[in-house]
Amino acid sequence: MLRAFLRTAAARARTRSTRPEQDDDVLLDAPDDRLAPALLAAARGEHTPAAGLLAGTRERAEWEHRDRYTTRLAAFSRSRSEWLDAWRITDPQDPDALLVGARLAVARHWDSPDRALLLRQIVPAVTAAAEAAGPDPVPWRTALDAARGAGAGHAEFEGLWGQAVRRSPHHYGCHVAALEYLAAASPGAHRECLDFAETAAQDAPEDALVRALPLRAAFTCLRATGADAGAGGVPPRDLRARLDSAADRAVALSAAHPAADPWAAELRNLLAYVLVRLDRLADAAEQLRLTGPYVTSFPWDRETDDPLGRFLQVRTDVRAAVAAARPGTGSGHPRSGRGGRVGRDDH
Repeated sequence: MLRAFLRTAAARARTRSTRPEQDDDVLLDAPDDRLAPALLAAARGEHTPAAGLLAGTRERAEWEHRDRYTTRLAAFSRSRSEWLDAWRITDPQDPDALLVGARLAVARHWDSPDRALLLRQIVPAVTAAAEAAGPDPVPWRTALDAARGAGAGHAEFEGLWGQAVRRSPHHYGCHVAALEYLAAASPGAHRECLDFAETAAQDAPEDALVRALPLRAAFTCLRATGADAGAGGVPPRDLRARLDSAADRAVALSAAHPAADPWAAELRNLLAYVLVRLDRLADAAEQLRLTGPYVTSFPWDRETDDPLGRFLQVRTDVRAAVAAARPGTGSGHPRSGRGGRVGRDDH
């Protein structure tokens, strides 16, 4: 992982001046310019840059950045926790250290066969830390995830949800946690998931990340209905129209960001995934171009242990299908890419 971060830092200037789609410059889960120094310092056992980064996001109420940076720092700590251990010893009540520690605890318990029991044991401590965090909604996202993994009942989860949206009514991470709870609690509730996501997006400001929530709901529905790789399922016509609408909304969000923007990378990777599942290959090719060198593990890691390899294979297949399409079928406007198809067994 350290080599990947060092490679990212060395390649950043080069990727800005080369074609973004060159394979040699593809980077998996590359940190942005604010997170990279904190991760590099953490690899040396130093916590001060990470503490400064998270304190800044808290002071400026940059809740989406705070959520994303906390997730990445906690993921790094799963294999290299010395820097976090030192931070917590130095300042055991630091709210940012507590936040990363809580996210790390949830992540470590998630893959255990005893997940529900282990998470149930830490839910009170995670909730108490969230209650002490003032207006910050990000600890509540962690509490929502812990409660979901613990199999919390509807009343308990709704109580946590109410605390989260009271602090930030449009926080994307909390909405994702709620969407995933709804999908897990009612596996066939595809329309309810879309209802929830569409309402959240409609009520949000134009620049809010939660406007991408219908795309996340579309991803959940496609996988749950078997319309993902290898299953051959086709969603009902009325559901398909809503999935297309979610993709169209996300295409518009993507257009608001410059090409090869690391902040928009997860949105564009997820959008490309959904567009391929909907056989909108020309649109998928455009998102793969806009993504540039920035590949994110999600959503490709939902299909394979090699998300980078899956991304590259899908990109190759999509480009080949679009190039082979008849003239007039490959325009880039929304819903234009249905003329070409990638074989579902190919990726």
